[in-house]
Amino acid sequence: MNDEIKKELDQIGDLVDSKIEKAFNSAQENAKGEIEESLKSEISNLSNEYLAKNDEMQKRMDTIEMAAKKNAIDSKPMNFKGALKEAIDGGAIEGLKKGQSRAASFEVKADMTTGADFTGEVIAATRVPGIKFDPSNAVHVRSIVPVGTTNSDTIRFVKESAYTQGAAATSEGSALGQTDFNLTASTANVELIGTYLRISKQMLDDTEQLTSYISARVPSKLMAVEDDQLLGGNGVAPNLEGLRNSATAWGNTESGFAAGVIANPQNIDVLITALNQVAKFNYTSDGILMHPTDFHKILALKDGDSRYLKDQVYQGLQPTFMGVPFRISTAMAEGEFIVGNFSQAAQIWQRENVSVEFFEQDTDNVQKNFVTVRVQERLAMTTYLPNALCRGSFATVIAAL
Repeated sequence: MNDEIKKELDQIGDLVDSKIEKAFNSAQENAKGEIEESLKSEISNLSNEYLAKNDEMQKRMDTIEMAAKKNAIDSKPMNFKGALKEAIDGGAIEGLKKGQSRAASFEVKADMTTGADFTGEVIAATRVPGIKFDPSNAVHVRSIVPVGTTNSDTIRFVKESAYTQGAAATSEGSALGQTDFNLTASTANVELIGTYLRISKQMLDDTEQLTSYISARVPSKLMAVEDDQLLGGNGVAPNLEGLRNSATAWGNTESGFAAGVIANPQNIDVLITALNQVAKFNYTSDGILMHPTDFHKILALKDGDSRYLKDQVYQGLQPTFMGVPFRISTAMAEGEFIVGNFSQAAQIWQRENVSVEFFEQDTDNVQKNFVTVRVQERLAMTTYLPNALCRGSFATVIAAL
């Protein structure tokens, strides 16, 4: 287009030059030296046309230059926030704002990048429901020991600590032998196990599933403390008396295995002697409680031909040994075991079940907009028949064998 205007300008210029030359020649021929009026008029018109064409060309050049600058600006990447603002400023949602429509749709032409001023999500992230956390112990003490309820703060019971057998075949006229029971009156107090935590009210309100997470997660942590008490509590208030302190310790005499009877004893031999100790007291074992590491050490045992002995442990999907199920729990200390009849030996008494309570009125919660979460329970532990359980450590028993 510019080349055409330039060509026209050149043609008009040449025509003006020819007209001026013609006028000059005419003036020389004219005696008075005057230029004909017709030539003056032609030269004037051609000059005006030339100037008009030149102005048109300049305007077109200016338009092209402005367009080039605009294209350069438009080609520069625009972030999403800027492009969105431009679209809204251009009236894209006016109908929505004025209530004339219930939705607005517009195209935002921008590179979809998250610049420094980006404050939200362009494409929502895929969110996995729930809150992920490590699992709790699968086997709790209360899953293998009977649980009862009480309305009192004290449990009193009588247990037999010793027995003297006096019964015997007796000839006529002879004195009968005396049988003695050593009975002990025992008391177990109900103790409190609990904890609390403080979280902001905004966190509770704004975080989806947090309330249900706390209601499930914190009690599971409380159960871990309960297991520690039911197994290892020393019985001194506010501690419960746990099974490791109340069960009968393994012994050479009690188990019936003197030192040197078993050659090269291993962990599996320890279990055999412990089961025999319980059997000697006329109890039938219903569980072998140990740490996962000790259980898998037994699974790793091999015979003289390097064949695993696990077939003696697994009968179907339930791991058992000599028909007695394993109770695998991280609540047990590694290297220790308890074998015996858990269902007869002891009992848990629940005074108050595990409860989760939320309080706003606590210390400065109102001022700081916090919520206090309290988790607690009350229970007692009684061991009626210590001889129904055999406790010990693998290393100690192996050394004694």
